[in-house]
Amino acid sequence: MCNDYGIDLPFRLFVEAFEELGMAVDPDSDRPNLEPRDEIWPTERAPVIRACGDRVRLEMLRWGLKSARANGPPVINLRSEGRNFRQGRCLIPASHFYEFTGSTRPKTRWRFTKTGEAWFCIAGVIGVGDDKGEAAPAFSMLTTAPGPDVAPIHNRQVVILPRCDWVAWLRADRPASDLLTPSGAGTLTAAIAARPDANNSFVFSEA
Repeated sequence: MCNDYGIDLPFRLFVEAFEELGMAVDPDSDRPNLEPRDEIWPTERAPVIRACGDRVRLEMLRWGLKSARANGPPVINLRSEGRNFRQGRCLIPASHFYEFTGSTRPKTRWRFTKTGEAWFCIAGVIGVGDDKGEAAPAFSMLTTAPGPDVAPIHNRQVVILPRCDWVAWLRADRPASDLLTPSGAGTLTAAIAARPDANNSFVFSEA
């Protein structure tokens, strides 16, 4: 389960990528500076991409949906199997994500990047979160069975969508089951990160 990721993406690269895919950026998009962030933690605000007519919009939302259980932890990952996600589809831009191994601290932290690409998009969904006791839009990452690059380290993986599938996912013109699949061998590169992170003691949930 991913509970730590980062992004190093200038706004212009986001704009250029979607213009190449035939979807311009909505002029009402949030236009954050997108300063490099090595770590983004659940309940923090982060950029997500959603469809807005024939355009795309970049918005800053909190990571973690409100749990269906009273006082339950934020849902930061959603299992994709058997779900259609006809509404609320989004993309979560990232340059890397982390997974942890080991049963005792300090755990080993693995940094995953997209092989041959500086950044990528994780499939996500927008729903209702909790912002200081008030309902507010939030997002969760979608997970599936691990591909061969992730399986030796974790029993689940976030869904990494190929660039050619970004528009199809956002427009919901293809079934989720066609798109939410494990990454093929060689898609991701894993390396041990320089330091374990004490913040991994936080508890969050996958639904």
